[in-house]
Amino acid sequence: MIRNLKLKSLLWSAGFAMMGCGSINIVSTPIENIDAVPLKIAPLTEAEKESWGHADLLTDTIPGMSVDKAYDEIIGKKKGEKVVVAVLDSGIDLNHEDLDEVIWTNKGEKPGNGVDDDGNGYVDDVHGYNFLGEAYNEQLEYARILRLNLGDEALRATARKKLDEELKEARETREILLSNKQQTEQILGIVKQSHEAVSEELGKANYSKEEVAGIDTTDSGLQRSVSVIQQMFNYGDNIPEVIVLIEEDIERASEGVDYFNERIDYHFNVDFDGRKAVGDDPYNFNDRIYGNGNPVNRVEDESHGTHVAGIIAAERNNGLGVNGVANNVEIMSIRAVPNGDEYDKDIALGIRYAVDNGAKIINASFGKAFSPNAEWVYDAIKYAADKDVLIVHAAGNDALDLDDKKNTNYPNDHMIGETEFADNVITVGALNNTYGSEMVASFSNYGKQNVDLFAPGGSIYSTMPGGKYEFQGGTSMAAPAVSGIAALIRSYFPNLTASEVKHILMDSGLSTKMSVVVGGDPEKAKPFDQLSRTGKIANAYNALIMAQKVSDSKSK
Repeated sequence: MIRNLKLKSLLWSAGFAMMGCGSINIVSTPIENIDAVPLKIAPLTEAEKESWGHADLLTDTIPGMSVDKAYDEIIGKKKGEKVVVAVLDSGIDLNHEDLDEVIWTNKGEKPGNGVDDDGNGYVDDVHGYNFLGEAYNEQLEYARILRLNLGDEALRATARKKLDEELKEARETREILLSNKQQTEQILGIVKQSHEAVSEELGKANYSKEEVAGIDTTDSGLQRSVSVIQQMFNYGDNIPEVIVLIEEDIERASEGVDYFNERIDYHFNVDFDGRKAVGDDPYNFNDRIYGNGNPVNRVEDESHGTHVAGIIAAERNNGLGVNGVANNVEIMSIRAVPNGDEYDKDIALGIRYAVDNGAKIINASFGKAFSPNAEWVYDAIKYAADKDVLIVHAAGNDALDLDDKKNTNYPNDHMIGETEFADNVITVGALNNTYGSEMVASFSNYGKQNVDLFAPGGSIYSTMPGGKYEFQGGTSMAAPAVSGIAALIRSYFPNLTASEVKHILMDSGLSTKMSVVVGGDPEKAKPFDQLSRTGKIANAYNALIMAQKVSDSKSK
């Protein structure tokens, strides 16, 4: 049941003036109390699944961000200013049909001439920069700490403990998945063979449970086939469809085996050196001449940045795929996050590159538990703050309470302390698409002090390399949803600072005190308003109304 859900301090009059962008008539204002909104009982349609993050809780009973409502009732056909959003991530498919018109272009750079035409220190950075060169697979930071003997003895001991635990779990899980895959393959073979025998006996491939029960035979082989098929009817009314389900189980198990093989071969492998292809010293901040100006994804599996970019800015209403949250956006691609843990140097330089080349928002959908050179990133965050750039960071996917000091998550804006050193970073947890006790995604980190708010992040449909679209889930998907709202605010209210945008995002959301499950464990249920600093869900409609009010007050 929905209880105690309120929109606080947002009862403002309609008809605010849009600064520098014409006037906008807000046809309705948020209500104070929506406790009476019923839960959505019917399953989401395919269309709702693909766009649920844009839905409105009041009208759709889905915990989206009221994006469609914001466009319908506030933005309309008004034009705002272009806002550059840097996606500091893996490479992006710059030619994707739903992204190619929103990719940032450095007009001072001539492509492919091998010259730093604009003098910004980066050669051929036409659409952004690639700090990874041709590298892709990488270790996790704690494996690098052990390989390179970084830090003091205490750090190395902590890294060793973490590595041993994760490697053991990965090997055990891989073996379970491999065993399940092999057993399911055997079952599939038996089911297919039995299905062929029964189909031949009945003279058709689609048959009913009753027809199978009516087979009268003394053939022991056919009897076994009948028995197998009768068992399969417990899993569906159509055996060909049951076979497809079994094949899908095998595919999922195979993907799981591949995932853990990758973890074991690269992420946890102390002897692997993924940086060799780049050629720099990643632990020397003064070694900065590396990488190249081609920030596209190197392999199809390198999909993360493309998915994130689509959530923010996929071309709206073009009849293709998905709609991004924001219009009037240009996506700057900064390839700095490998298949493994990012390097502090790449992140620090990537932030500085984004700031120096005009980004007003940096989406940071990455994180790690160890950061040997965190001060480089802290300095870059401060630099972004000084230049009025907002950083939107994913809270992480370990189902941990980040207020517990042993659950470190880098980068952050508080140096693993309670006091923030900058006011330009907002950290976002992830929601599922069903409002209620299971609203918080089971993987999402949380924290009353160290997570700022929540946004849609469970099973989000967005762009993928090769002109494709798929569902992915993670706080990595929740952060760009908030980056999209931030881009709307900075587009239509350009007089607002990064700090003001941050607090508007935090203050304007939906609030509830309902108890929700965290970490997928019902025994760990907590009040939702205790899982973040605001206890709120990001909401585009209310954020724009609040932004209007703050903007108006500044212009008086």
